[in-house]
Amino acid sequence: MLKKITRLQCTKKKCLMLLFLLMVLPLTAQDKPELSIGGALRFNYNLSSWKDGQKKRGGDFGYDVFRINAKGAYKGILMNAEYRLYSEGFGGGMLKQGWLGYNINEQDQIQVGLTQVPFGIQQYNSHNWFFNLAYYVGLEDDHDMGIKYMHSSEKFEYQLAFFKNAEELRFGNNSENSTSRYSYDVTGRNKEVNQFNGKFIYKFGEKSASRVGVSVEYGGLYNLDTEEVGNHAAFAAHYELTKGKWNAKAQFIAATNNPENAIGESDDVVTMSAYGAPYEVAADFNMYTLGISRNVPVEYGPITNLQFYNDFGFMQKKTAGFTDSYMNVTGVLISAGNVYTYVDYAAGYNHSWLGGNFVDDFAKGNPDAKWEARFNINIGYYF
Repeated sequence: MLKKITRLQCTKKKCLMLLFLLMVLPLTAQDKPELSIGGALRFNYNLSSWKDGQKKRGGDFGYDVFRINAKGAYKGILMNAEYRLYSEGFGGGMLKQGWLGYNINEQDQIQVGLTQVPFGIQQYNSHNWFFNLAYYVGLEDDHDMGIKYMHSSEKFEYQLAFFKNAEELRFGNNSENSTSRYSYDVTGRNKEVNQFNGKFIYKFGEKSASRVGVSVEYGGLYNLDTEEVGNHAAFAAHYELTKGKWNAKAQFIAATNNPENAIGESDDVVTMSAYGAPYEVAADFNMYTLGISRNVPVEYGPITNLQFYNDFGFMQKKTAGFTDSYMNVTGVLISAGNVYTYVDYAAGYNHSWLGGNFVDDFAKGNPDAKWEARFNINIGYYF
């Protein structure tokens, strides 16, 4: 009897030791630092209707960007960074994003640093290489410095964020923000400060997945001359539908900027910058965007999918005498292994990057402007 009890106790000890090892080993593995490196190299060909010299030589083909992506995790702390190196004419090197994060649980996460602003359809409110109009006024794929809380469940998603300011590179007492930045922000004599964002999404449907939501944004505009704080605000209602090979994105935005400028400076426009170049944007506007795409699986050498799309944007400026802006991009994304190629025909009316006068197309504009277009091929290898 004593031998049986001793054997039983030993068996229990072995079971307890085995259970302990099963519990500890996964935790030990999680303590090991994890790091993954990726990136992309992209080249670009373009032929623009408003560039006579370029048309005579059949367009230009050259370097677009080289980027490095790094993701890490250690003891529950996450890291995500992306650095891009453009040519000098497009701003040179810049950090697109760089944040530290922590997963509170499977549904909730906190991010701190240069992180994407929760506003509108994300990650992108477009399908093409050029984005849509919202990007050019800082309301698509924008990244700012702050803290963000994210919740995602089966039916609901919401995000709350506070951003101390946009990307700050100079840290001087009265230094203007650098124009070498990936996403558009207010620059010049005004700085974005103390911005609050909230975003809510309701998800429904099975065969047809729908995401309907609203976004709000409110923050200050600190003027370097008057040392007073104005404000800026934006509201968006958005809907995204995915059904089989189809995807559709629809969004409405109302935005206003109220800077406390020096005497003699117009309050009807704000200066915004990205890629090393500033331009003016109407202070008050409504914006309407609509995009649709369809995937077509193929088997042609390394090519496995063609995504055809059309993205349209309309910027309705509220200031009397300002001319509205339009944008439409028709194209196809060709997927071939690690190579992704955008073939776009981008047309714009009073669009700073699509002909006309770069400085004030998104502000006052030109009532005598005509539609201009750019045929563009962007080839990227992603690793």
